[in-house]
Amino acid sequence: MSIEPQTLMLSALQHYAYCPRQFALIHVEQAWADNRFTAEGTILHERVDSGIAEQRKGTRYERGVMLKSERFKLTGKMDLLEIEQSEQPKYLPVEYKRGKPKIEDWDRVQVCAQALCLEEMRDTSVTEGAIWYWEVRRRETIQIDDALRAATIAAIEAAHAILATGKTPPPTDDVKRCRACSLVDLCEPGIFRRDHSSDYVDAIFLEPEEAMGK
Repeated sequence: MSIEPQTLMLSALQHYAYCPRQFALIHVEQAWADNRFTAEGTILHERVDSGIAEQRKGTRYERGVMLKSERFKLTGKMDLLEIEQSEQPKYLPVEYKRGKPKIEDWDRVQVCAQALCLEEMRDTSVTEGAIWYWEVRRRETIQIDDALRAATIAAIEAAHAILATGKTPPPTDDVKRCRACSLVDLCEPGIFRRDHSSDYVDAIFLEPEEAMGK
C-alpha cells in the first residue's frame, strides 16, 4: 500500500537547498532557533504581508497570496504576486529576502516552486520571477527556465524523501554555511565531523544490498 506524501511548505525548500540537514532539523525534528538573520527576515515578511492589494498602470499587486500544488504536494504563502493584466495575464512571483543575491540557487528554488504552484492553480505559464533583497535594496529577476525547474523538482522530491524516512542527513561540507545558520548549536556540525558519524549516517541511506557490499 502506497503512503500519501506529506505536504511540504514552500519556505522549506529554501531550507533544503541551503542544507538538507537544516531542513530535517526544522521539519522532521521540529528544532528551531532564532538569530539576527532570522529575526530580521521575520520582520521583513511581516511588513510585506501587511500590505494591501493595489493596482498601478495595468499591473495588479497582490500580497500574502496562498499557494498550493496537488502535483508536488506543496503549500505556502507568496510575498507578492504581480499580475500584468492583458488578454493573457502575465504572472510574476516576487519573494523578499533580508540578505543579498547569491550565486547558488537556494532562493531561486523557492521562487520557482511558487511558479509551479501558480501554473497549476491558474492554468498558466510562468517564465519569470523576482527576488527583492533588503540588504542591498535591489531586485533580481529570475528566469524560470528548464534548468531551474529541474533543480527545483529534484529538491522537492529529495525533501519529500527525507520527510518520508524521518532521517536527518549529515551536515554540509561548507563550513561557512554552518557559521551563518541559526541551528549551528543544535546541529553541532564540528562534533559530527570529528567523530566521523557521517559514515554511519551515509550507510543508513544506502539500499540494503549496497550496505552489505561495503
